[in-house]
Amino acid sequence: MDHEPTNPITKALVIGAGGMLGRAWVEALHQRGIEHTTADLPGFDLLDPDAPDQALRLGGYSHVLNAAAWTDVDGAEASEPAALELNAAAVARLANACAANDCHLVHISTDYVFAGNASAPYPTDAPHDPINAYGRTKAAGEATLFDSPARWTLIRTSWLYGSRGSNFVRTMLRLMSERDEIRVVDDQRGRPTSVRTLARATLDLLEQRRSGVWHATDRGDTTWHGLATRIGEMTGSTCKVVPCTSGAFPRPAPRPAYSVLDISETERVLPWLPKWDEALAHVLTEIAQHDRSTPA
Repeated sequence: MDHEPTNPITKALVIGAGGMLGRAWVEALHQRGIEHTTADLPGFDLLDPDAPDQALRLGGYSHVLNAAAWTDVDGAEASEPAALELNAAAVARLANACAANDCHLVHISTDYVFAGNASAPYPTDAPHDPINAYGRTKAAGEATLFDSPARWTLIRTSWLYGSRGSNFVRTMLRLMSERDEIRVVDDQRGRPTSVRTLARATLDLLEQRRSGVWHATDRGDTTWHGLATRIGEMTGSTCKVVPCTSGAFPRPAPRPAYSVLDISETERVLPWLPKWDEALAHVLTEIAQHDRSTPA
């Protein structure tokens, strides 16, 4: 869903700039020569009701990029009210502050707002049907935007990883270096997404003055086992990657079995989106280069 064109991006505030996506946004903004400021804990707390308006009032920002969120999927099962406060209530306050200060809000959401029982990719207008607390809180955050007076772009993504931070790819690399065999679930299917792809896609959509709901991922889909297998193949690991069911690794939060997002409209306006394994190869190279340059 694409609303009417928005203002061009001239100055951005990146909230949650210390996280995996926030850092990628900052790098992408720097590369494009777009003026930007960062906001993160401890100096900026999105849970502080006054923080959004105070940050925006004199900033002269055209856009606010929000990467702050509760992302602990299992932790949300036991702490849903706290997750809801950050993923929905704080988003509502931020959207109101953006409306009051004439800023365009960019907010990131997830494939987990869907049940995962589909047989074809989820379109952007598919109804919310989350099966865990995290998904419910992110769906609630989306709903606050839909009802907001602010100008906004909502981007859903999935299976996000990068060369830094805590993520599946880095975890697999560590386990493969420590073990002869690992078991990885093979009954959950989605689209792995490099944080670099998401950062570039975000800014490209904004520079095209796109608004509304978008899905941004790398192209293609696989299972967690398929992703782990490619990591092993690309790095020459001798660790055996054995497929298993989700039941072999019970978690507090149920996971969607099929959470492939429909990116056909995004591919139309961003034809450069890479295949997931091509993006993975770039990230693995970055990790290897970083590891070689870091003293033991």
